[in-house]
Amino acid sequence: LEIPAELLLDILGYLDIYDLVRARKVCSDIRQLVDSSSELQYSIDIQYFNAIPASLPSCDIDVATRRQLLRKSETAWQNAEYSHRYSIPMSYRPDNYRWSCGTLGVPTKSIAQIKFVQPALSDKDTSTTNLQQRSCKIDSTAFEGYCFSPAQDLVAILSRSAYGERHAYDVTFRSLSEDKPHPEAASPVVKALDSQIVGRFDSPYTQTAIFGDYYGLFCKYGRKADGRVVDFLQIWNWKSKDTFQCLEIFDVACGTTHFSFITNDRLLVANSRELMLFSLDDSVNAIRLVAKFSLPALRSPFICHYITFNPIPLHASTHNQLIAVNMCMSAPTTAETPYFTFYIERNTLLELESTYTSRYGEATQGSLPWSAWGPKYTRFFENSQGSCTHRIFGFRSAELIGDLFSPGGFLQSRSLRIRDFNPHRVADFKAGNQSNSHQRLVEGETLNSALFLEPLGSGLPYLETTTQEKFLANDMTMEANRITLLSL
Repeated sequence: LEIPAELLLDILGYLDIYDLVRARKVCSDIRQLVDSSSELQYSIDIQYFNAIPASLPSCDIDVATRRQLLRKSETAWQNAEYSHRYSIPMSYRPDNYRWSCGTLGVPTKSIAQIKFVQPALSDKDTSTTNLQQRSCKIDSTAFEGYCFSPAQDLVAILSRSAYGERHAYDVTFRSLSEDKPHPEAASPVVKALDSQIVGRFDSPYTQTAIFGDYYGLFCKYGRKADGRVVDFLQIWNWKSKDTFQCLEIFDVACGTTHFSFITNDRLLVANSRELMLFSLDDSVNAIRLVAKFSLPALRSPFICHYITFNPIPLHASTHNQLIAVNMCMSAPTTAETPYFTFYIERNTLLELESTYTSRYGEATQGSLPWSAWGPKYTRFFENSQGSCTHRIFGFRSAELIGDLFSPGGFLQSRSLRIRDFNPHRVADFKAGNQSNSHQRLVEGETLNSALFLEPLGSGLPYLETTTQEKFLANDMTMEANRITLLSL
């Protein structure tokens, strides 16, 4: 080629990764140029491993080292190996705890505080490490719940309103690091369900979530002025001085149980029969139902008792990743509560919105049948009794295998199972380019369960690794480069 190498490198840097890989096949000169460029190779690796940008090594490190660290981390996940193990003692029992981005939030009503705990890791080869701890004050007599986002230095505290007030709750937006009103909050305190309910409101179930500029509150069983008992979902833009607010009301007969933000303008709501996709419309202060997806039919007398989602971290807001849908079943004739989880790619779910619109138009019509989307695009798993919820980061999931307690009622050690749904790695493994004795390929296997009347999802092939080592833990969370186990 007559083009100077420096200029050609600059041109190649403007290509997206898939075009860059195609360009590499044009001739040996371009292939050699791409292969000799640490910057281009690192960009290819980021796409190949589906790495979330916020989780990558610091830009202060040179590109060659960053690429080396990324590949080292991926190899460790594939082999289920860890370079350091830290034991972190805690001076109090974490009840009603929540995870967010590797930070553990623990309300301690006895001292009227929420404590936030994060392991302070170091590069030294030691068996223990310190905890970074912060706290926020709460009114323990009115405290109802909380959620937090370390990436935004934000904690939102939900408190019951004072007796005689017309609103149900106060939501306080505070700085996680300084325990004072958050500097970006349009108002340090907002009123939830203002004039929406009649009489004193003590919901038996509330759920809160933060995602970027939005805060959401879901409450069950509120009584309206007309006497109807309904479920409420209220959304705020907590940074907006115009106070974007919208309210959605659900009939309690639908069995609505949970919601989750999945992008900056889409949220998912679950009831006992279907998943509902809503769009956020700032221009008219409303959320709009855009699609509905039926869940697989159950054999009588079982019903879907409740459904929850694994929250998607803010730093993955524009990044494709797995969504976990956790389903708990019940029946009046048995004390058993079968528990299942299925995965679907977020981008796939968003693309199914177009499928729904082309078939039904407005979302006031029927739901997209499970047979039209579930078997092809999801992967179903049956969970052990007492096992913790699946944890997800990108295209990777982790869980502790088996029952939480032994037949004698004691907490028991369990192996860790890691699943990698990255389609690039699965394709390479199938082609024989990445043989690994620690992993096995799982595809085409359909979970058979007598509870369901329809075939379950067998899409999303994956690579599975199970640790030989067992861990004594009640729960866990995962990030790009570590797993944190919690033993109570």
